[in-house]
Amino acid sequence: MNNSEIFLEKSEEKAFDLTHRKTINHNIGKYHDAVNMGRFQFSDHELARKRASFLKTQVIENLDKYLIEFENNFQKNGGKVIWASNIKEAQQEIIKIFNRKNARSTVKAKSMTTEEIHLNEFLEDNGVEPIETDLGEYIVQLAGQKPYHIVTPAMHMSKKDVSDLFTEKLKIPYTDDAQELTLTARRLLREKYLTAEIGISGANFLIADIGGIAITENEGNGRLSTTFPKTHIAIVGIEKLIPRMEDLALFWPLLAHSGTGQQVTVYNTILSGPRKANETDGPEEMYVVLLDNGRSDLLADIEKRQALNCIRCGACLNICPVYKNIGGHTYGSTYSGPIGSVITPHYDGMQNYKHLSYASSLCGACTTVCPVKIEIHNLLLLNRQQSVKEGLATKGETFGFKIWKKAMKNRKLMNLGGSGLKNFLLGFLFKETWGKRRRTPNLTPRSFNQLWKDINAKK
Repeated sequence: MNNSEIFLEKSEEKAFDLTHRKTINHNIGKYHDAVNMGRFQFSDHELARKRASFLKTQVIENLDKYLIEFENNFQKNGGKVIWASNIKEAQQEIIKIFNRKNARSTVKAKSMTTEEIHLNEFLEDNGVEPIETDLGEYIVQLAGQKPYHIVTPAMHMSKKDVSDLFTEKLKIPYTDDAQELTLTARRLLREKYLTAEIGISGANFLIADIGGIAITENEGNGRLSTTFPKTHIAIVGIEKLIPRMEDLALFWPLLAHSGTGQQVTVYNTILSGPRKANETDGPEEMYVVLLDNGRSDLLADIEKRQALNCIRCGACLNICPVYKNIGGHTYGSTYSGPIGSVITPHYDGMQNYKHLSYASSLCGACTTVCPVKIEIHNLLLLNRQQSVKEGLATKGETFGFKIWKKAMKNRKLMNLGGSGLKNFLLGFLFKETWGKRRRTPNLTPRSFNQLWKDINAKK
């Protein structure tokens, strides 16, 4: 089965899984309540969105300039920058660091970019134990799963699911006390922070003017992962830049509000290099791996490059009617939901993932909640257009639309055969694309053209 067929099969399975739907609707419902309350922190929320959109667009339009500025300033602080054009290069550069340090364990802060380069699997294949320290990431790692959501990785799991998992994997007595479950994870992870040779993180933002990275989180695990180990590696997409440190005053509250409904997350950290001689904590070495992996190609596309403005808040996932029915794992990609459907075909291949751009009702809800005003629904349409131009449409789809186009441009063909023949052709040509659970619409017995002639004949 190809990716598209797997997607359709999993979509149908999840759409009719009532337990899954109940869990997701409960968790996303709490999110919506928090977001609606959190909007009051902005005196003008729409103006904040416009300002953020302007700043991110300014960066993307001048990405080469800001990347060099970041690199120069970060290196002045004693940090080291590694440029990786694809997943393989990133993996190889990272394992070189591990081998030089003879390191065999690492603690990881939450990072979707490390998921993008399949870092955990790669490290395990090379004899390194990666430990996720974000609670949600730790839970899905124990379960042998991938993150379900780009902000809340274990959104699909209920408290009972987590309790059962901890009992099975950690051999603790069953408890449905959420605090006790959290304390259990914390006790186990504390030892890992102290023994890991290398800490790994992503970054919410790269700050050009100071050469630093900004990390925002709610658990404190990010700080522990980046300060206890002697070496810190941050893997970051090249699009994560903002021009100045003062811009965080806008982006941190916007990200927190759109991501979790908070005014600001609990822990907000700026790291600008390894520990200095007069500092008491922090790593002895710090690397930033700047990952391209298809971003430059997307940047070169003037119509679609605004997708690189994304700050990974997850708001478009939480509002999307498709995501709320089929869930995150169904997409089969690192980034799910509307924004994932936009960028995945460019990162992992249009041929393999063009179907994700069709997994949308095009209702536009994703665009209305995006904190940086990305026109996501329009980008989905542009992806569809690109896939057709590249000849990736199926033979059946291509044939069906050729017949439709020919008929629509010829009035005699439009009137030929009556409604019976037309309804048969509609049902036959579009039985797969329209969907087996939707009734094909019936055409009226007489066309508008025929009705118009009758009306004029009576005058």
